[in-house]
Amino acid sequence: MASIKVTDKDFQSVIQSDKPVLVDFWAAWCGPCVMMAPVLEELSEEESEHLTVAKLNVDENPRTASAYGIMSIPTMMVFKNGKPIQQLVGFMPKQVLRGRLKGVL
Repeated sequence: MASIKVTDKDFQSVIQSDKPVLVDFWAAWCGPCVMMAPVLEELSEEESEHLTVAKLNVDENPRTASAYGIMSIPTMMVFKNGKPIQQLVGFMPKQVLRGRLKGVL
């Protein structure tokens, strides 16, 4: 399953899941965000049984980004049952990301 796009409007309903949800806070003008996109798409495909990957454009959805104190992008937050359980900042190769998500996957 490919990643899903979320907005300020549907963010809360998306993160209310028994399955962990990794939210990528990103923007189109952000070089590291663009580099991170294919890594997250691959992870989304490979781990679809264990993890939902969602993308939130911070320029189009500033309310949610502000509510979670997003100061740098890309920032990836993992939510479980609506609560943030992990935060990762910056570009990282897929194997590094997998290692950091080991307790979640």
